[in-house]
Amino acid sequence: MVIFHFSMKIMLRDFLNLFFPRYCLACRGPVAHGAHLLCASCAVDLPRTGYHQEPENPVARKFYGLLPLTHAFGYLHFAKGGKVQSLLHQLKYENRPEVGEVLGRWYASELKEDDFGEAFDLIVPIPLHPSKLRKRGYNQSDAIARGLSEGLNIPWSAEVLKRTRHTNTQTRMSRAERYDNMASVFAIAQPEKVIGQRILLVDDVVTTGATLQACGEAIMASQPQTLSIAALAVAQ
Repeated sequence: MVIFHFSMKIMLRDFLNLFFPRYCLACRGPVAHGAHLLCASCAVDLPRTGYHQEPENPVARKFYGLLPLTHAFGYLHFAKGGKVQSLLHQLKYENRPEVGEVLGRWYASELKEDDFGEAFDLIVPIPLHPSKLRKRGYNQSDAIARGLSEGLNIPWSAEVLKRTRHTNTQTRMSRAERYDNMASVFAIAQPEKVIGQRILLVDDVVTTGATLQACGEAIMASQPQTLSIAALAVAQ
């Protein structure tokens, strides 16, 4: 019976691939059998930053004098019109949370290779306001945190940090305007999970860093042992 069901699943998958062929989410080209999300070329050519190997990298420098971070890094370079922008757009707006999960696992693999496998106790994603969460149906930062958690074998929680009010879009704001926009937006809902712990705060994209700074300040008020930041992409 198990073999029968397994065979039926294979037949169904092959039937769907015949009439609805899979394609690479970055270049829209065909994806080889057994691949996931990206073709082999795009998977290899993703613009990785390597920032976790550089303590004084551009992400870390954004927070100098603002947050006492132990580590700060981002996985991929973000460029307008590039493959990473396409992936993030699908992650956030096209109901593809698996993009965040897969890339989070890939990032975790690289972090483990460079001895970050035991650097953190808890992964905390940037929260969405409940109204936006209901509209979108999921939080893209949760998906990234889940992937990192699976890859690093470290727990993650979407309950620790809460967004207390809705904010205006920050697309055309300066860093100062973004920070003012985010002031008092975040609060710790479960301080007992933060006290004395090594927290990794996770976001999808680092631009000015204002949102991460506001979240980091809320976390630091609950006295973690250390605070670090990781993002899936870094805008230049």
